[in-house]
Amino acid sequence: MTYKNMRCDVEAGVCGVAGDEEMEIIDFNRPKKSINIYYVTDPICSHCWAIEPVLRRFIEQYGHYFNFHTVMGGLLEKWHDGPIDPANGIYKPADVAGHWREVGEHSRMPIDGSLMIDNPVQSSYPPSRVFKVIQNNHNESLASDYLRRAREALFVFNQNISDKSVLIEIVNKLDLDGESIVNEAEQPIGQQLLNEDFSLAGNLGARGFPSIIMINEENKGVKIVGGRPFESYVDGLKQVLNLEALQPRQQISLSNLLEKEKLLFSKEIEEMYEVEQSDVLSFIEKNLSSDHYETKEFLGESYFTITK
Repeated sequence: MTYKNMRCDVEAGVCGVAGDEEMEIIDFNRPKKSINIYYVTDPICSHCWAIEPVLRRFIEQYGHYFNFHTVMGGLLEKWHDGPIDPANGIYKPADVAGHWREVGEHSRMPIDGSLMIDNPVQSSYPPSRVFKVIQNNHNESLASDYLRRAREALFVFNQNISDKSVLIEIVNKLDLDGESIVNEAEQPIGQQLLNEDFSLAGNLGARGFPSIIMINEENKGVKIVGGRPFESYVDGLKQVLNLEALQPRQQISLSNLLEKEKLLFSKEIEEMYEVEQSDVLSFIEKNLSSDHYETKEFLGESYFTITK
């Protein structure tokens, strides 16, 4: 009897003739994650919001080379009579509005900012403590999702993320128990976890936000402060890995990216896929079905949300 070459196809879900496939040599070697990257940030940091397009692309394309850790830096404990950020002319909450608007216009990650005049964030510690509780009790991925939603709430939808009810709503939308998590963040453990991050940020030499610190197995590294182009982070990774070239991962599809992020500004799509601003709409129409997304506008910038 002659036996045919048979196989069951995991994707198709059926069994049949395997075809003419021959033996194939497969290289299972993957880059060893010998690099730790620490991202020192804060929920109300406008420049951190501005670098999201670049940082997301860097993590998506080169995250297989490193372990990524988000560290809370403690930008604003509370307002007081003295200057908070004299270099940027910030002495009181209302001074923040104009600065945020400028950052948004320059980066094309728009920021309303009027909340800081009418209903200012009194401290960045409450949303930071919630981040730490999610990170500690769940995982880095969920904590990062929370941080993104918190920044959208503040910068785009003008919500006060130092307010308990706002934080509970944000966490609930992650399919977590918002009231339980926010209540835990208000307990001593919340500040304890936050203090650990403050200590780590100090040891890393982070004096401003955003700060990206890349450290290799020899405990040597590169520190990149402020908003930089995508290539700066790639070059920094090459330096700490001592490699002349890196192999990026296959690009995530726009459909999967929007499914994951829920909301993307035009600038984020332009950066991720190297698309010109004028070509974004045609790129989206080509890569998404019309019933999969909605197009909206905020301060002259287009953004796209997944259809509910």
